[in-house]
Amino acid sequence: HVQLVESGGSSVQAGGSLRLFCAASGDTSRGYCMGWFRQPPGKRREWVAAIDTDGRTTYLDSVEGRFTVAQDNAKNTVYLQMNNLKPEDTAMYYCATKSRGSWSSCSSLDFEYWGQGTQVTVS
Repeated sequence: HVQLVESGGSSVQAGGSLRLFCAASGDTSRGYCMGWFRQPPGKRREWVAAIDTDGRTTYLDSVEGRFTVAQDNAKNTVYLQMNNLKPEDTAMYYCATKSRGSWSSCSSLDFEYWGQGTQVTVS
């Protein structure tokens, strides 16, 4: 079992930056990829970005070039650096991990373990 805890969410002005953190604990050795997701108020959760154990990354088109996902394996932490934030980025942000699957499946909502989320508000 894996536990995930997100942090770093805050309120910022448009054009600002935030770094979100996802700290993993438990059986982290079985992780295959880590994903970031968001759920705007009143909308469905959507996939934002993912990174696999080899450092390969992929992004939602609307965040490509503004968001960067990275990992520190020694600290069992994954980061989401968000630059040039826009009001439409306002959402609860979640991280999740899965222990198996194809690389394409890392760009879906099909993940096993989820954190509780951290709120990002852009005005």
